[in-house]
Amino acid sequence: MKQKMVIKVSMPCERSRSKAMTLAARADGVISMAITGDAREKLEVVGDGVDPVRLVSCLRRKVGHAEILQVEEVKDKKPEEKKKPEEPKPPQPVAVHPPPHCYPGGYHYYRHPPPMVVCEEPSGCPIM
Repeated sequence: MKQKMVIKVSMPCERSRSKAMTLAARADGVISMAITGDAREKLEVVGDGVDPVRLVSCLRRKVGHAEILQVEEVKDKKPEEKKKPEEPKPPQPVAVHPPPHCYPGGYHYYRHPPPMVVCEEPSGCPIM
């Protein structure tokens, strides 16, 4: 579930704002974040599965006073569209090459296929 959190953090200088942004970015599930408000004291975090209580307690330990102002669920802006079923395309041929042989020590040896000669005209060539 995607959720948007607004956290009020005491950030008197640019260094503390940077530290708060770094801590929020390291939290698991954070998608985006921004500093908002007139005095730039609010941290807005959008994420999937982010625990706001753990994030606030981390901000309190590392930055200073922090409190949760708002937590709300974010709905996707994309409306459900009915798509026309596309016709399946025939699969494209793909060239498959054998994997290279690996030898201990990091040396790679690639065995090339033997060259093939194709002659359309009959000739007296004894090799063919």
